[in-house]
Amino acid sequence: MNPLIYLHYNFTGKLDNRKERDDGQTDPKTIAFLFICSVIVLENVVVLVAIWKNHKFHNRMYFFIGNLALCDLLAGVTYIVNLTLSGEATLQLSPAMWFLREGSMFVVLGASVFSLLAIAIERHLTMIKMRHYDTKKNYRVFILIGTCWLIAILLGTLPGLGWNCLGDLPDCSTILPLFSKTYLAFYITIFMALLLAISVLYTRIYILVKSSSRKVTKHSNSERSMALLRTVVIVVGVFIACWTPIFVLLLVDVACDHRQCPVLMKADWFVALAVINSAMNPVIYTLASREMRRAFFSIVCGCVSKESNSANAALEHSRSKSSSTHNKPNDLENPQVNA
Repeated sequence: MNPLIYLHYNFTGKLDNRKERDDGQTDPKTIAFLFICSVIVLENVVVLVAIWKNHKFHNRMYFFIGNLALCDLLAGVTYIVNLTLSGEATLQLSPAMWFLREGSMFVVLGASVFSLLAIAIERHLTMIKMRHYDTKKNYRVFILIGTCWLIAILLGTLPGLGWNCLGDLPDCSTILPLFSKTYLAFYITIFMALLLAISVLYTRIYILVKSSSRKVTKHSNSERSMALLRTVVIVVGVFIACWTPIFVLLLVDVACDHRQCPVLMKADWFVALAVINSAMNPVIYTLASREMRRAFFSIVCGCVSKESNSANAALEHSRSKSSSTHNKPNDLENPQVNA
């Protein structure tokens, strides 16, 4: 047991609410969360494969969507790791491992929000200015995506780099006992501002597109662009709906004194709602985009057809063998047939 981890968890009251299991079995809630995370990983793998295999998706917008799918996939993987290192295993971690476990979730969240902002800016430029980008300049997309990840990694690793509450227990968060409340306030403020900027951008796109419908009609790919815009707006709306509760809970954590707000001990459910968002995005792509739906079905049906074809081939092979063995005695009994 790490005495430093124990000290912080005991001070914030998290040890008082820890349920001990004498039978050594895994909590059913943990099993359910692990199943959901596995589904998240599989769904987003399909999204990435669909974008990679379909040349229609090799453009700026779908590169951003692919990056968002990568964020969702890593969110599922990160939460699986988080669950396996939780419970009694938490008290066995070193501070560095603890910061890595929790900071990785913040890195993935940061990359998701910055990706949504990049998508909003791209949609704004495409829908408002109505001009195509040179596909030869797609390297700019990857530079922007790389910048998003660098900023997200920097923000997520700040606690491990020193912005934490080690040695200052009154400044510790209840939900994240080694994180400083000032860091959480800073982090939440940044991402609330980013989500507000994203909402403003899409509101501006909607108003200007409505007021300039003639320009949109003249655009050769207007219907396709509008469908893609609706898909992305739904993704942003679901993201805000799923993540706002945990943001509000973290703000309560910042403002509340230790052991004064029992709701902070129910943070697992708020985190689970945020993680479920990563499972909903592939469903949104499938339902809202005809092209993505066709790509998904082609991948899934392709796998199924391969399995069915192999099964049918094996069945036909067994039938041919049985029929040949069955017909051999008839040939011996009736040689005149061969004549």
